[in-house]
Amino acid sequence: MSCCCDFQGCNEEGAKVLGVIFDLDGTLLDSERASRGVLNEFLARYGKELDREKEDKKRLGMTQQDSAAIIVMEYELPLTPDQFINEITPMYRERWAKAKALPGANRLMKHFQKNGVPMALASNSLREYIDAKISHHKGWKESFSVIIGSDQVKAGKPSPYLFEEAAKKMGVDAVNCLVIEDSMVGVKAANAAKMKIVAIPSRREADCNGLANVVLHSLLEFQPELWGLPPFNDWLDDTLTIEPIHLSGLYVTGCLEEAPDSSTLALPDQAVGLYFGWVKIDADRNLKILVSINLDFSVVAYKKIRVYLIDSNSDLKQKQKMQIILVGYIRTWDNKELTSNALEKLEEYKSIARASLDLPSFTCL
Repeated sequence: MSCCCDFQGCNEEGAKVLGVIFDLDGTLLDSERASRGVLNEFLARYGKELDREKEDKKRLGMTQQDSAAIIVMEYELPLTPDQFINEITPMYRERWAKAKALPGANRLMKHFQKNGVPMALASNSLREYIDAKISHHKGWKESFSVIIGSDQVKAGKPSPYLFEEAAKKMGVDAVNCLVIEDSMVGVKAANAAKMKIVAIPSRREADCNGLANVVLHSLLEFQPELWGLPPFNDWLDDTLTIEPIHLSGLYVTGCLEEAPDSSTLALPDQAVGLYFGWVKIDADRNLKILVSINLDFSVVAYKKIRVYLIDSNSDLKQKQKMQIILVGYIRTWDNKELTSNALEKLEEYKSIARASLDLPSFTCL
């Protein structure tokens, strides 16, 4: 396993990547976060209470049928797995419409499509549900030459059948396929299919690292050229335009407090790195900011969101509410938190962000 910084590229003879297979939920689409609370709401109808400790550690990547059977058994619901699925599915469908693309997903798909790289979508969801989820995202269905769900093969992940069938339908040998996944069951399936693997795991799925060729924090870190694929050409003077990320929360002595249950401040696990954008201080003032989002496993929230005013520190109180919009990305997270002690590096990044925020591409929306 290599991190994004250590991986030097795939140079195996005859193993050039000729097709890319994506997982959907948690890899391209933030569907899990969008549907958060559905199971809790459903269980309450039957007088049951969600066991959060258990839910945080299991079922990610499972097929619907397997997941339903476990829920019915563990919560002793007076339902069959099929009855459970029929009752809860409409609740999920309503939330899927609100699921957003994860950072870098649209950029990567458009890049591959533009450069003629074949793409497949292989998910443990039923094909019907895959179609429902991607229908809310313009151009997604057309981007994939193959879309396949777990109900279209003998068994879903961690069995290799989904990926093997996707490769077969694309007309690409397994050794020439690159799988991009977020879950342990998906990584196991790709490994069993003898394909190359890029893992972008959530916090809960960190144990998938050992089987992947490379592990990234987000799709924004993906470097196509390391896999023999056409490189990106969309960087502007060391910065990248991103789809806006909106945050709001309480700023306390340099950091924005992430409220775990707040839909307005719900950052996906893949949103780590050094970003820049704007903060609204009052009704008519937007100030330029640099934002460092780092992982910190020593705290419950596990993300530290540090905010730096680019041009002045005088306008920020020690404690105040903030509305933030991030519009640009500078670099990945490298396990080192950017602090005011590293003044020289901090000023360098501020200078980069300041210049970019004066360009039309990074205008405050």
